[in-house]
Amino acid sequence: MPDDHETLDHLLDPLADPATTGPRLRVGFVLLHQFTLAAFSGFIDALRLAADHGGRSRQVHAAWQVMSLGGLPRRSSCAVEVHPSSDLVDPASFDYIAICGGNDYLNVKVPEALLDYLRQAAASGVRLVGICTGTFLIAQAGLVGDRKVCVHWNVLDAFRQRFPSTRAAVDRLFIDEGDLITCAGSTAAIDLGLYLITRHCGRDKAQQAIRHMMLQDIRPAAMPQAHFYANLDGVHDVRVRQATQFIEQRLDTPPSIDAIARYVGISNRQLERVFHAALGIGPAAFQRNLRLEYARWLLSNSARTITEVAMDTGFADGAHFSRDFRAAFGCSPREFRKTMRHSGA
Repeated sequence: MPDDHETLDHLLDPLADPATTGPRLRVGFVLLHQFTLAAFSGFIDALRLAADHGGRSRQVHAAWQVMSLGGLPRRSSCAVEVHPSSDLVDPASFDYIAICGGNDYLNVKVPEALLDYLRQAAASGVRLVGICTGTFLIAQAGLVGDRKVCVHWNVLDAFRQRFPSTRAAVDRLFIDEGDLITCAGSTAAIDLGLYLITRHCGRDKAQQAIRHMMLQDIRPAAMPQAHFYANLDGVHDVRVRQATQFIEQRLDTPPSIDAIARYVGISNRQLERVFHAALGIGPAAFQRNLRLEYARWLLSNSARTITEVAMDTGFADGAHFSRDFRAAFGCSPREFRKTMRHSGA
């Protein structure tokens, strides 16, 4: 005889019995060494919260399995270790195989058995999902072809250097090419999870997960990543690359030129010289331009006040911010935001 919880579940949802219907979305997660914990946990938790009523976590409407090569534990990039439930199982058991990467993306010595598993999945018609740098592994397996992939802005240069013929983008959170979905990682993996839940289980189940996760809504795939970096194609000076990365990571608290030079290990004068040689501008101008681009993105994509945007991009006050913004873009921050709203952008 069913217990009270089971009776309530059937009253709320007549499709709640997995014995008669089965999960409508099945995802197999393959964890790679040093995978990004936030991306993996966000994705799988969205599935969990959509799969059952009241956050009870039964795999009713959605199902998942966590795997690794050999079933071995995998340590995330933050050193939290996860023990997968199994070795790699038949990919035909799933609708999607999600490869969860992280900090080990520069490693080219991937076991051939792992690459063969992805090839077997693709040959079986199972859709592949690249989470964070899991897309590197899919590309290494030769499964991208002429498709466009999404990568996190912080690894774009590394991806292009390793796979120069593959079209990689950082202008969105994830890209769905039908049989291949690639995601920037981090919190974008939550949006991807909700997107797949909506497709297979319905928007009501996605909304159920959204409420539990205390989110506002699903961010669309086409929403741009908040990425601000220089196009360093053709720039081979490692000192310039190190300095620009240091600047990119501190847009809200801009480092001094002295600090940048110390980080790279050269003098201020050398820093100025190598920047002008590589980029045609000095490090101070490079840093200011990057901060202003970030400010423009915030004005377009957030509801933060102009003063808050100024603070977020390292300006001392709104007056300095407005002056530099007008010099760069020909209008004040307020005028820019007004124009964007009127244009519907």
